[in-house]
This record gives sequence, structure tokens and C-alpha cells, in this order.
Amino acid sequence: MPVPPAVRDTGRMPRRIPLPPHLKGASFRVSEQEFHGLSRARMRSSDLDAPFHGIRSIGLHVDDVLGLARSYAPRLRAGQLFSHVTAARLWDIPLPLELSEASEVHVSSVGGTAPRARGVIGHELRLAERAAIEEIPLVPPAETWCQLGAYLSREDLVAAGDFLLSGKRLRRGGRTLPLCTRDDLTAAAVRFGRQPGAAGIRWALPKLRSGVDSRRESLLRLALLAHRLPEPVIAHPVAVEGGLVLHPDLAYPWVRLAIEYEGDEHREDKRRWRDDLRRIVLLEEARWRVIRATDDDIQDPTVIVRAIRKALRG
Repeated sequence: MPVPPAVRDTGRMPRRIPLPPHLKGASFRVSEQEFHGLSRARMRSSDLDAPFHGIRSIGLHVDDVLGLARSYAPRLRAGQLFSHVTAARLWDIPLPLELSEASEVHVSSVGGTAPRARGVIGHELRLAERAAIEEIPLVPPAETWCQLGAYLSREDLVAAGDFLLSGKRLRRGGRTLPLCTRDDLTAAAVRFGRQPGAAGIRWALPKLRSGVDSRRESLLRLALLAHRLPEPVIAHPVAVEGGLVLHPDLAYPWVRLAIEYEGDEHREDKRRWRDDLRRIVLLEEARWRVIRATDDDIQDPTVIVRAIRKALRG
């Protein structure tokens, strides 16, 4: 006897109800039924992520800090904003690897109780100005730098401040505008007072410089200073053949000595590696001596310090 069509088992999985177009790339509270219009069963489907308690997101990658912030944003209450390490990552401030890849999100409550949830590091702020990146509320750059004082070494705090004062070098020349000024950082440090990290801020503030291209360049400069070498000039202009002007990472112009930092990314990027070699040839043609530095010279500056001292003696 044939099975009635209503109860026949076809062996096929039930067809998944398509998501409404406005939910793609969105993050929302489960309780926002009027917004998402999804059933409880549909909420449990594998094409929806649950990055935080009571939240569903679609197409947002939490290994990217912007995706992480967007995923958490529906949980933000009045007076709450992203801060500390998360704000630093949103501002693209250079951080040590373990912080630049952190999976937790830092959220501050201004004048309220620190938020508590899985994957969230909560803070309380008495007062705070607000900035925004793509409508995501966060602490402004200068205040973010002060908050990093409790998380970074003194040297990395200098590197972070150098970035804020320098902007980014553009591939075709020039730089983006800096995120803040030295006066901004000084004023923020005064407001920060004696909170955790204040000692590092006091040490770092007078050592900040502009025109710096990378965190490693900052660390190299500080390593040379720690070994009592004169402070090198950052991005000193050197006229070379063909009417070009090059800017070595660090330089001692009075002895025509250039120091070029080369990270692993220089070696792995063929175009960058070739550009580096060409820069060295042009500098040497202009009668400059070039010393190439690597991460090893930051960890143990003994060899490079000896070479620089010898060059400075002539």
C-alpha cells in the first residue's frame, strides 16, 4: 500500500529559510524580534554566529577588530564605548602580537558599572570624551594612548605614541594626517593623573617623535639611546641620483651614516626587497654608509651599537 504524500520520507533535509537581506553583515540582539523576524529554530542555524551572549551576527569576522566591535555593538548601553586595547586596535595603533590578536573586547562604562560578559573586559571611567569609527563609539586617540600605559612596556608605549604623532607614510609619498598632537597627549596625560600606567606615560612622553614609520623603528631608536648613543635623526632627507630624495629610517647626518630597519616582511615581499636594495645603492652612491638592522639588533643591540660607535668616531 503506498505511503500518503503527507507522511512520505523523501530523505531530504528541510529547506532553510533565506535570511532577510538587511541582516547580512549585521549584528543584533536575539530579543530584537521586530528587527530580525527570525524564529527560535532559525536562530540556531549554522549560518548565524553567536559571538556574545544574546547576540547573533551574520558575516562578521571576530578575528578582525572592526568585526569584533560590530558584533558586540548591540550590547552597548548608554554611556558605554570601546576603550583600552580594543580602541587601540580600532585606531590601528601598533601593538605587540599578543595584544594585536586578542579575542576579548574592552568596553568602558562612563559613570556606570563596568560591563561583565564572556569575552568582555569591562572598565569604569569617571569621564571620557567620545569619538567614532564607522559609527562605532570609542575613546579618542590621546586617551587611548594613556589607557595603554597599563598594558604596554615603556618602549612599546613610545612606539604607540610615535604612531599617533606620525600618521602613515603613503606609498607614493607624503603621509596621512596624525591622529593627535603632542599637546593632545600631554593634556590627556594630565587628565589621566595617577591611574595605573601613569609612570610609563611620564617616561614615554618626552621620548615621542614624529615621522616614524613603524613600531620596530621606534624600538630600535630606544635601544640605541639605552646604550648611550646620540639620538639619531628620523627620516633625514638625502638627495640622491636622479633628483630623488630618500629618507633613511634613522641617520647620523654629520657622519653620513644611515640606519635602515629591515623586518621579515621586507624579505618576504619581493618588490619591497628590491626597493630596499635600490635604496642602499642610491645612498651609497651619494657617499652615505648604510647599516642594516633587523629584529635581532633590537633584542641584542651589541653588534649594531659597536658598528655605529666606530662610524661616529670616523
